[in-house]
Amino acid sequence: MSIDLRLLAQFDTPTISNAIELFAVRPRQEGYTDGRIRACFPEMPPMVGYAATATMRCAFPRREGDVYGSLDEQVARFAELPGPAIVVFQDLDDPPVAATFGEVMCTTYQAFGAAGLITSGAARDVDQVRRLGFPAFSNGIICSHGYSHIVDLGRAVRIGGLTIHPGELIHGDVNGITTIPLEIAAEVPDVAAELAKAEALVLDYLRAGKPEVNRFREARQAMMDEFGDISRRVRKRVTTA
Repeated sequence: MSIDLRLLAQFDTPTISNAIELFAVRPRQEGYTDGRIRACFPEMPPMVGYAATATMRCAFPRREGDVYGSLDEQVARFAELPGPAIVVFQDLDDPPVAATFGEVMCTTYQAFGAAGLITSGAARDVDQVRRLGFPAFSNGIICSHGYSHIVDLGRAVRIGGLTIHPGELIHGDVNGITTIPLEIAAEVPDVAAELAKAEALVLDYLRAGKPEVNRFREARQAMMDEFGDISRRVRKRVTTA
């Protein structure tokens, strides 16, 4: 079954995360970043793409002295992915001493089709990158790039408590980042839509005004019943696949 990234992008990351939980393919406390990684541009819509992983250092010079060394090789590898890349940098300096990305790098990535960027390090040129409309996630902002250089490409990286492997499917927005297991990714949008419909049973009642406890309890129970039904159907499909 093909994966339609446009359908995944119609939902926020918490809804995607809730949908993944129902498949019971991983523990509920795994598969997403912790509070260290935040959206640089909270106003931007969800990004969806495939991880193009790399590690970086900023604390000391690259031997060849080229701050942007390996950038050409990095973007060339985007073609190996089944869809748009999301650049994922693990900053090997702890704590970060300089920014891992800025305007030049993000402009390059966007020109080669990337959908966004995540780093465990810092950002800079945030006004310029915002104007690009390029989603980015970091653990803070530092004005200098120091001796920023790529150490290696295409290895598993650790970002905000989450291990991300090359080619993993990623969904991210103002709420954070989650990976989507490829074996269920094609089904996640339909399940997310069903969850949103079930939640509306409570939300629509509360928004109608002057709620009563008994009626609220009934609406909430109806929602939970829908959740249970969706979960049973989803898990049945997983176990028989």
